[in-house]
Amino acid sequence: MAPAGHDHDRRLPILEVLFFRTEAGNEPVREWLRGLVREDRRTIGEDIKTAQFGWPIGMPLIRKLATDLWEVWSHVSTGIARVIFTVEGQTMVLLHGFGKKSQRTPPADLMTARRRLAQLRSE
Repeated sequence: MAPAGHDHDRRLPILEVLFFRTEAGNEPVREWLRGLVREDRRTIGEDIKTAQFGWPIGMPLIRKLATDLWEVWSHVSTGIARVIFTVEGQTMVLLHGFGKKSQRTPPADLMTARRRLAQLRSE
């Protein structure tokens, strides 16, 4: 038995996390996160980490949107931030991030995520 206070029970993540990258090399979710205040970035990061280590999980943190698309809900200073992602094998790919105040995912944001998923799969 390991001595008390040692980090002997650290779990390995179930999923690796990657940012979707455009053909031009941009990472839209990372760029969106950079525009948020530090505390909101930290909250979203912790929620993504919870999904990464606890996958598969559901509401209230994760909601399935469509085939191969889920979203992480994070409570931030401006309301609720959402990160839409897909899972490819053991990798969680962050496709699109946005802030919103209503329950429904706006169709334009869902289309952006679907378009990026199609790009990801065509590579």
